[in-house]
Amino acid sequence: MTRRELLAAAGALCASTTWAAKTKLDKSRISAITDEIGLSTEEAIAFAHHYGLTNVEIRNIPGKKEYFTLTEAEIKADADLFAKEGLKVSFVNTSLLKFTWPGMEPARRRQETPEARERRLAAEKARFERRADDAMKALRCAQIMGCDKVRVFAGTRVEDPKSVFQQVADELGELSKVAEREKVYLLLENEGSQNVATSQELADIMKMIPSKWVGYNWDPHNAYGRETSYPDGYAALPKERMLNLQVKGKGVMPDSKEKEDWKAIMTALGNDGYPGKIGLETHLFDGTLITAAHKSMDEILRIVSEL
Repeated sequence: MTRRELLAAAGALCASTTWAAKTKLDKSRISAITDEIGLSTEEAIAFAHHYGLTNVEIRNIPGKKEYFTLTEAEIKADADLFAKEGLKVSFVNTSLLKFTWPGMEPARRRQETPEARERRLAAEKARFERRADDAMKALRCAQIMGCDKVRVFAGTRVEDPKSVFQQVADELGELSKVAEREKVYLLLENEGSQNVATSQELADIMKMIPSKWVGYNWDPHNAYGRETSYPDGYAALPKERMLNLQVKGKGVMPDSKEKEDWKAIMTALGNDGYPGKIGLETHLFDGTLITAAHKSMDEILRIVSEL
């Protein structure tokens, strides 16, 4: 059986599986984005081994380009390396659709000259026009990595996001047809700069996208300051479509002023039968990234050990 056939079989199984009554969250369910746990692929692998992880998420080769923009040979080289090291790629993070779409005016306007605005609009228009090609590259990247989940976004946030929800739903609906053909799920992430930023907005948009090949990646800390992630945000979510979950360093480190109640969230996930992975996205750019990654993973595994 080829890798593609295996992915198709796994996708069919996943699609037919609902959340169980209860499940066990343990180290086998924990992952981490490689470019935020090491300054090189080798360092990221060493980090994963240090903690006994069997899963990693990918986005960029540390310090370099996004994986999905690389040649297939370059992607395969790291896919083979991860496999050799006993690591499964659980999620492919991409920047797909994370920009201002034509016809949408960002709520936060940039300070820019008319010339700079014109250049930006032209670049965003070109990016929008190649969205199908970029999506296909991302899906292919996932297939090479032996993964069936790819992250997407909902366009730069406008003043009234609900006014563009139908456009977002239509766009993801079109891309879902390609995702279904390729047997790779598109996971919409809630992100503060985007038209879908909160748990409630995830719930609202999911109702408008019936395809089972579109789920979501929940990042509670991305809605920090907009909602209380638990219990309010969690309660609003359509649980059956949560296919990945991410933890920010600021949301989990013991000494953080923005700490989320991750023990309560993970307890609820286990009780509700969440079947997916939980990935660390350290996301600190003040020179403490790797130190913060260790502090964050230490805390994540401590919480998991107490569940």
